[in-house]
Amino acid sequence: MKERGRAVGVWAAGASLALTAGPLIGGGLIEIAGWRSIFLVNLPIGLGALWLTWRYATDTTQTQHRLDLPGQVAAIGMLGVLAGAIIEGGRLGWTNAWVVAGFGAFATLAALFLVQERRAPQPMLPLSLFAHRMFALTSLVGLLVNIAFYGLIFVFSLYFQQINHWSPFATGLAFVPMMGAVLPVNLVAPRLAERIGAPAVIALGAVIAATGCLGLLGLEGGTPYWAICGQLLAMGGGLGLLVPPLTSTLLGSVEKARSGVAAGVLNSTRQTGSVLGVAVFGSLIAQADAFLFGARIALIISAALLIAAASAIMSSEFSLAHRRPARVAQRSR
Repeated sequence: MKERGRAVGVWAAGASLALTAGPLIGGGLIEIAGWRSIFLVNLPIGLGALWLTWRYATDTTQTQHRLDLPGQVAAIGMLGVLAGAIIEGGRLGWTNAWVVAGFGAFATLAALFLVQERRAPQPMLPLSLFAHRMFALTSLVGLLVNIAFYGLIFVFSLYFQQINHWSPFATGLAFVPMMGAVLPVNLVAPRLAERIGAPAVIALGAVIAATGCLGLLGLEGGTPYWAICGQLLAMGGGLGLLVPPLTSTLLGSVEKARSGVAAGVLNSTRQTGSVLGVAVFGSLIAQADAFLFGARIALIISAALLIAAASAIMSSEFSLAHRRPARVAQRSR
């Protein structure tokens, strides 16, 4: 358990290096070569990742896996139309025919996806995994945290450029302390989890990030960067604190043979949260004359989601802690 937690911490630290470099490199590329360059740069990175996977990754099971193509298509379509409907809803209005049709398409594709995953012999998302309470809970926490964190990155990217009139590269520099805080905290989180328990560390990280969100509610155009930076550090540090124990707890909630699928589900859930966060918060700041009002609403929503995540994980741990003595008493009889 300790080895897994520390290994996840190292993995998360590596990911945080990319997280730190992303806004800075992206801002520089936009300034030098235009916004299209940030998509082109992903091609060599993706090809390199595919080669490394083919060269070094080994399957942990002997089972032959088949691609769940219908499930993949339904999932992509489902998230695509949902994000589009939310974004356009903020611009066109929630009663617009195209927006309503988008939500209808999402509901239809979501129903088809669930039917497919129940019937498929090897589904991309085994629904039986969610029968494990801690697996379902950590997946939910990952979703909520990413809605808040990545949604706010999108909001503040536009705030620095559209409201404060900073260049893309200066905007990337502004995120370096926030992203940089993730790396050292990633390495500390597993050891802290060994001492006070993973749920407590997850909840602590979420509360720290929520405090950073609430500290930014007085945001105005031209707010000094030093007044923003401390809150961004709290948000980055909170994320860095909760991700390693969150991942380790999820992997420990399922049998080893399904750990790869479980990790994939968590990553997919978190990325879904990122898409929804950008879509929802983007709709809140769609009107330029109400940008700051929408940004404050996004901060309030983020803080609420993070506090809800902390409450959910701690209430589950409290419930499990009360069940354990009862099970021990039953065995002793």
